[in-house]
Amino acid sequence: MAQEAPGAGALLSILRDGQARTKAELVQLTGLARSTVSQRLDALLSERWVVPASGAIASGGRPATAFSFNRAARVVLTADLGATHDRLAVTDLGTAVLAEHTADVPIDRGPEATLSWLAESFTRLLARTGHDLADVCGVGVGLPGPVEHASGRPVNPPIMPGWDGFPVPEWLGDRLGAPVLVDNDVNIMALGEHWIAHPQTDHLVYVKIGTGIGCGIISDRRLHRGAQGAAGDIGHIRVPSGEDAACRCGNTGCLEAVAGGAALAARLDGAESSRDVVDLVRSGNTEATRLVRQAGREIGTVLASIVNFFNPATVVIGGDIAEAGEHVLAGVREVVYSRSLPLATQHLRIQGSELGDRAGVIGAAVMVVEHALSRVD
Repeated sequence: MAQEAPGAGALLSILRDGQARTKAELVQLTGLARSTVSQRLDALLSERWVVPASGAIASGGRPATAFSFNRAARVVLTADLGATHDRLAVTDLGTAVLAEHTADVPIDRGPEATLSWLAESFTRLLARTGHDLADVCGVGVGLPGPVEHASGRPVNPPIMPGWDGFPVPEWLGDRLGAPVLVDNDVNIMALGEHWIAHPQTDHLVYVKIGTGIGCGIISDRRLHRGAQGAAGDIGHIRVPSGEDAACRCGNTGCLEAVAGGAALAARLDGAESSRDVVDLVRSGNTEATRLVRQAGREIGTVLASIVNFFNPATVVIGGDIAEAGEHVLAGVREVVYSRSLPLATQHLRIQGSELGDRAGVIGAAVMVVEHALSRVD
């Protein structure tokens, strides 16, 4: 059976890097016939996915027209929903943030109340950019719990009562009139950090230390979700120092129950959340500083095994507790470099997130744009 020629989305994937290319260059890069490339370009031009680049490229004869990806062709709605803190954004197709909004909305108030607020907030945020729902190519949402990516439904999320199995894509899609993609929050953070800060890194691990602890895995420049979307759930690995520490998942001794932001806050006077813990560290509180550094060591114990097993080039530490800076990073590095194989750590970089709080909304945009471009005929 003859293999079907790549569609227009293949041209978009090439042009997405921001470099303008001529028709001849696209023929060479895709292996398609010139007539096929011309047909694909005409379709993309009519839908404004690509535009003629300003100026022309000399090719020995008449200057050739170059074409570039039109980042302004559509917009994307993205949301990074946390346990108590949310960030929303409108981005262009290049993931540049056009408008954003943050709010403290507890996820445990249930799916319908949370998603109703989200839909209303998206509509207001979109209006600030001068766009409307007709310009939206998709919606990306990150949730603070396990998500079956294929269906976009949460699966037994420990801190999200009422969300188990809720049809988030269908419910939100009906109200916004656009495709909705849903994933675990740390997965979209890993996507965002990789796309913007580490685009040339083939293998990366992103660790979020917030109220809980999670891990996103980039393998061969692609997000690794696992068979059911549960890959990277390191927060519920048992650690030796955990003893009988009760975890919200129902087990005891989990990494999250020892080193997560909620666990740290519970041990400090005047702290109710992971952000309070960071505030205490920044104010010079010695006990908070000690606990955060020890949390880094506990996380490093688990990461040392991951470094030996997966051999990433870069480990990125993000989330609220990462805002404590070198204290948590020092704890992680101390254990990883001492307990991992020398070959695995020879060129390993362990660093803080470069995107900070924006990693999730940018990663959600990456997820949506890749999905949208793959469906362009």
